[in-house]
Amino acid sequence: MLSFSFIQPDDFHLHIRDDVLMHAVLPASAESVGRAVIMPNLTPPITDIAMALAYKARILAALPATTAFQPLMTLYLTEHLSLSTLQEVAITPDILGIKLYPAGATTNSDAGIQALESIYPLLETMEELGIPLLIHGEIPHFDVDMFDREPAFITQQLEPLTRRFPLLRVTLEHITTQDAVQFIESAPAHVGATITPHHLLYNRNHMLAGGVKPHYYCLPILKRERHREALVKAATSGNPKFFAGTDSAPHLQSKKESACGCAGIYNAPYAIALYAEIFDQALDLSLPASQKRFESFMSRHGAQFYGLPLNPTQITLTQTPVAVPIHIDTPLGPLIPIRAGEMVGWKVEKIEER
Repeated sequence: MLSFSFIQPDDFHLHIRDDVLMHAVLPASAESVGRAVIMPNLTPPITDIAMALAYKARILAALPATTAFQPLMTLYLTEHLSLSTLQEVAITPDILGIKLYPAGATTNSDAGIQALESIYPLLETMEELGIPLLIHGEIPHFDVDMFDREPAFITQQLEPLTRRFPLLRVTLEHITTQDAVQFIESAPAHVGATITPHHLLYNRNHMLAGGVKPHYYCLPILKRERHREALVKAATSGNPKFFAGTDSAPHLQSKKESACGCAGIYNAPYAIALYAEIFDQALDLSLPASQKRFESFMSRHGAQFYGLPLNPTQITLTQTPVAVPIHIDTPLGPLIPIRAGEMVGWKVEKIEER
């Protein structure tokens, strides 16, 4: 049985919701990753430092006292964010960065940005202060095809933005296309990207062929096979500009299986195992060099990109089949996890000091 240990990973893009649902989904992440970048698109959104610190306090209060998990907080970027708030963010270690949602691009993004030009003064200050900008990179206009929204954002908005603010630290979140891979590869070292397990595993046929499967519906939406292959090549390349961010986004089964189903895939309980599957298929994780490449993507690249220390703990994975339940019960109703009713090929055996 193949088994190997590596530095405990982080999750640089995570949704844990709030209140009752947060209590139900938080353990899956807190028991496996050392840190996670917490998304601010609650209702109402987390738009100031006080709200972010209060949210962090609720997260920590929901964890056992012995848990070492660290939530890394973000603010939801709106046109009303003040320059003085940015000055305070720059000296507040609890806040990792600012999250940009184009208005209407995804769940709870209605308060997002209508036009980038309106926030140029904020971006200029963020560039000066070294505050990272985390971007959901899509143009959500109805006249832009759903499958072209990421490439359109890159060419129409992101490329001009990075030229105007050449020193701005940028993370293009949950990239889904060959276009995004090529942009990140050609961008400066302070421009990076997260990649999810579901975009590495699946293409749009999994969602649409043989009937619409709502539990594969996410935003940005799954793309063609050639894009998935480009993502796998990028993730397994060893390029430090690519790192793990699950975009695990829990929605109740009733909200996924509805006339207007919510976008999001709940992968947190099995994300590390699924990333391991991807690397094993691409590189063969029985090889020590491939294990190091996996550790770099999962545990090193993101921490180094954000200037964080590596986790002091290590995780041991074994190539052991694990059955995924058909649903996960919560007090609000069932959640359907990724690969429900099927198997994952790896298991987290232990986490310990290294």
